[in-house]
Amino acid sequence: MESSLWKTPSTALSPGSGDMARRALKLASWTGMALAASGFFLYSNKYLDPNDFGAVRVGRAVATTAVISYDYLTSLRSVPYGSEEYLQLLSKIHDLFMSFDDTPLGAASLAQVHKAVLHDGRTVAVKVQHPKVQAQSSKDILLMEVLVLAVKQLFPEFEFMWLVDEAKKNLPLELDFLNEGRNAERVAQMLKHIDFLKVPRIYWELSTKRVLLMEFVDGGQVNDRDYMEKNKIDVNEISRHLGKIYSEMIFVNGFVHCDPHPGNVLVRKHPGTGRAEIVLLDHGLYQVLTEEFRLDYCHLWQSLIWTDMERVKKYSQRLGAGDLYPLFACMLTARSWDSVNRGISQAPVTATEDSEIRNNAANYLPEISQLLNHVPRQMLLIFKTNDLLRGIEAALGTRASASSFLNMSRCCIRALATHKKKSTCSSFRRAQISFSEAFNLWQINLHELILRVKGLKLASWILAFLCWLLPTPY
Repeated sequence: MESSLWKTPSTALSPGSGDMARRALKLASWTGMALAASGFFLYSNKYLDPNDFGAVRVGRAVATTAVISYDYLTSLRSVPYGSEEYLQLLSKIHDLFMSFDDTPLGAASLAQVHKAVLHDGRTVAVKVQHPKVQAQSSKDILLMEVLVLAVKQLFPEFEFMWLVDEAKKNLPLELDFLNEGRNAERVAQMLKHIDFLKVPRIYWELSTKRVLLMEFVDGGQVNDRDYMEKNKIDVNEISRHLGKIYSEMIFVNGFVHCDPHPGNVLVRKHPGTGRAEIVLLDHGLYQVLTEEFRLDYCHLWQSLIWTDMERVKKYSQRLGAGDLYPLFACMLTARSWDSVNRGISQAPVTATEDSEIRNNAANYLPEISQLLNHVPRQMLLIFKTNDLLRGIEAALGTRASASSFLNMSRCCIRALATHKKKSTCSSFRRAQISFSEAFNLWQINLHELILRVKGLKLASWILAFLCWLLPTPY
């Protein structure tokens, strides 16, 4: 079947595509939201050449559809000001607060945040859920399900029921602010060893399922370069810090904050030390990874970083990619298949590769739909998280570097070593694993040191020696 692509209004459509266009236009009158989330529709060749996999960025539209769809629906409705708990707060405002700023600091489809001061002098952020969100959410999901079924009837090659399944699972958790508070405390304890991470403290005594009080922490959004330059914060350091935080979450702990859009990630200088600090907000949406998934994902990223293509295929298929493993690898790395084969840590993304990705993104939308329908449900929010983090990197101009990949590799090495030590009763074997872990981490440190002196004349032969010295760290 010939491939057709709707590039511009003047583009000629292939035979039979006129009927498809009429059906799409008819559908668009009442499902514009669903199609907008994907960006465009196409009819693709059913035979794939891995060398053409510049379709990485399509995952940007498809993998985030579950959350985007809900936000789209709710943001178009007229939302009354405040909620029941919010009105109760207003009636007792003088009892609860020394001052309360009635103008929200920020507002979204689910809630809005106000700044207040308690009588003991503590400055707090008060997150208040919009009214009727709980009652309306089931109607929104039902509407989403109807739209997805309509798309399925008109375009059978698309599979979007996972979108509805994810919304049904995640929305109730996001609407429970007590669950958000518990998540915040869990991640703060889990990453307490990371001194450049700040998670605001939760004040339980004034929190309910729809009102959450937390420590007020000021800062600039993580994508605000002007704020960082004004406050002398190194954007490259922030990008590295963010990568380390999420590598720890994903590879080591399997408990992942899945909504790192810029409004939820602030940067500031610590008021005491003056060091750059990342503030993580909005802990309503987390993904808990099973140990099997987490370890397979560790192995996969190790294989991608060290360009072991046999293992890339093996672990991609273990994660549900099947014969579409090249596309899967491209979606995870946001690189073309050629770059994956050459080594994603060897060279940064070029303008040519970016252009290739954008231009070819349309060609594999049905295959991406099929892939997302078959991977474990845990992978969907991981795709969303990866996409949001890349968006931050793009805004800062710090696209994933070799250093960031090495930080990921460190976390993978630690996670796999910890699992192996748990799986053996032999003290000698545990010592062996610990030695191997230390040696592999030393290799990573040496590799990073070489990269830092890459501009020197000696770098070429040192790198060659390093490649000979370093076996694949498994």
